[in-house]
Amino acid sequence: MSEFVPTTCMRCAVGCGHLQRAVEQGYGLDMVRGDASHPVNNGLACQRGVSETADPDGEWLSRPLVRRDGELVPTTWDTALERAGTGLETALEDGPDSVAVLGSGQQTNEAAYALGKLARGGFGTRYYDANTTLCMASAVTAYYDAFGSDAPPPTYDDIPAADTHLVWGANPAVAHPVMFRWITQSAAAEGSELIVVDPVESETADVADHHVPLAPGGDLALARAVLARVVETDRVDEQFVAEATDGFEELRGDLPDVSAAAERAGVSLADVDRLAAALEDSTLLYWGMGINQSVDGTATAGALIDCCLATGNLRPGSGPFSLTGQANSMGTRVCSSKGTWPGHRPFTDPDHRRDVADAWDVPVSRLPDDPGPGPVGIVDAIGSDVSAVYAVATNPVAGMPDANHVREQLADSFLVVQDAFHSETVECADVVFPAATWGESEGTTTNMERTVSRVRAATETPSGVKTDLELIGLLADRLAPDLFPERPEPAELFEELALLTAGTPADLSGINYDRLEAETAVRWPAPEPNVSGGYRYVEDSGGEDDSISAADGADLSWSFPTPSGRARFSNGEAPPAPETPDESYPLTLTTARYADAYNTGVRTRDDELPIARVSPATAGALADDLESQSTGRVASRRGSIDVRIDADESIPDGVVWLPIHHPAVNELTLSDVDPRSKEPHFKQCAVRLALSRDGEAKAVAEAGT
Repeated sequence: MSEFVPTTCMRCAVGCGHLQRAVEQGYGLDMVRGDASHPVNNGLACQRGVSETADPDGEWLSRPLVRRDGELVPTTWDTALERAGTGLETALEDGPDSVAVLGSGQQTNEAAYALGKLARGGFGTRYYDANTTLCMASAVTAYYDAFGSDAPPPTYDDIPAADTHLVWGANPAVAHPVMFRWITQSAAAEGSELIVVDPVESETADVADHHVPLAPGGDLALARAVLARVVETDRVDEQFVAEATDGFEELRGDLPDVSAAAERAGVSLADVDRLAAALEDSTLLYWGMGINQSVDGTATAGALIDCCLATGNLRPGSGPFSLTGQANSMGTRVCSSKGTWPGHRPFTDPDHRRDVADAWDVPVSRLPDDPGPGPVGIVDAIGSDVSAVYAVATNPVAGMPDANHVREQLADSFLVVQDAFHSETVECADVVFPAATWGESEGTTTNMERTVSRVRAATETPSGVKTDLELIGLLADRLAPDLFPERPEPAELFEELALLTAGTPADLSGINYDRLEAETAVRWPAPEPNVSGGYRYVEDSGGEDDSISAADGADLSWSFPTPSGRARFSNGEAPPAPETPDESYPLTLTTARYADAYNTGVRTRDDELPIARVSPATAGALADDLESQSTGRVASRRGSIDVRIDADESIPDGVVWLPIHHPAVNELTLSDVDPRSKEPHFKQCAVRLALSRDGEAKAVAEAGT
């Protein structure tokens, strides 16, 4: 019988340790379970993480493919690599920006680093990004605005110490089940509570002590109303604000009238009071895609951070905690040269740019001096600046907004797709590289609380499949032959990466594979072999101390990597909503996760129509006796899709809820982006809903009353 091999789950960003065992014969995994020795989860594991790892339902890619006469056909590795290399090289003859590269939060740290090194240091393109921008960029921008650095100040260690757990625009009961168990255990303690702010009565709201059902898109107005109420009722931590922050007086002068802001948010004054009072206690304020995926995502995330700053909730047991979706979104941000150089070195700093060029032994002139326009901007550049695209472990045809436009643009490019599963993006490709997946690759990953741990292979791969690192190295051999002195290997690449982060805010230089073997997991910043990061920006009276607790509050001081050394209040304003309901499209579409799918659903595919959840009143506009299996069509100004309709009391009137994982749903969504983070506005657009009878659409639903 095969031995169990320890690894880290790559489904979501909690970072649970798993044990995996290979099948006795052939390729694949026989069993996966939680690892009791892993310090993150101590053996806990969610069923979806286990089943998606051990027995995914997607269609595996097992041989390289090339397009001939309009069809994708199997070929040899030599042919596929030659075709890809020639196509990308031809594009590069027109300049480095002629090739775009799209990466993923599903890659290991090492693969993300190697891909970024090839894109920025090999090609020199500014048209490079990853699908993590589609979910986390607004939170990242808000963290930089407030603290001068990315990533949450709190860690999982702070969850048991919090008195209030305020979940805003997130559904961790579905998206992060293991973490949610810790939250509910803490909230169940005497004197603690769980409050949820969400237009939908989600699975998380179902078990909350209080649910605030605001209007879709009302988050910024509500956050500002809460802060204004904090000020009105003398709940500001004046000492903390004076000692550790800048900009509060300017913000105080711009705060709205509480009643007017509450009305815009669609909530009662009692709900505003409840939230303001909750912030008096040690509060962990969690937020997710309901905040980030909006044209005002950065402003709203900043407003939530402001609520923490004004009330002194920036100490152990409290603080602003953005919930990350993809398994290695954090690692992609630290390692991949996507939005910053490795270690969060800023693109705009010429000294950092020179350091990276020296480390990679490439001309500094080859490295772009800005991070590029974001994924939506990259797609829009196809046909003008961009003529070829290399997409790795990502499915933009399903995962990006206005998906029909994305499909058309990619079809006009020379497209190389590297993935483990057959996806909508594969269907557009000129060359397809079948890549190894979970249980087949070596490396590391970084969870949402900054903890690095190992990813290990438990099974061999078929001869037609190669790892991401192998494939990136093989392309580099053809297109940038001096970039990697030797064929990239995980341990050596991690050592190179860690050295490049030395002295940066995201310092990994004290971590290596030997240390991870001994300690299992290490949280950054880790500048020395015996140092592991804790709560960020806080020092005790004797200097920096990772063991500080909430009880040490009287002895704490704060220091931030900002020019003043102080945290900064925000001044973000809400841009106008890009699309609102009207007579033609009277309903509001919102998208969210459901429990049994993730990352465009490539590992959980079925042929079912997406389920459109609507309130009974909205359903009543379609039919008096809507059947449970009724089908219909949801249409926006960009497309229309078939759905199954489900009358659901947890959905507010006038709203259509659809699962963001289903490959058809983003045919409806908007490509407008937050002007600062470049994250798309997935969460609200105008739609209409019609019931299908005998193959025809009948009756357009309007908002219920």
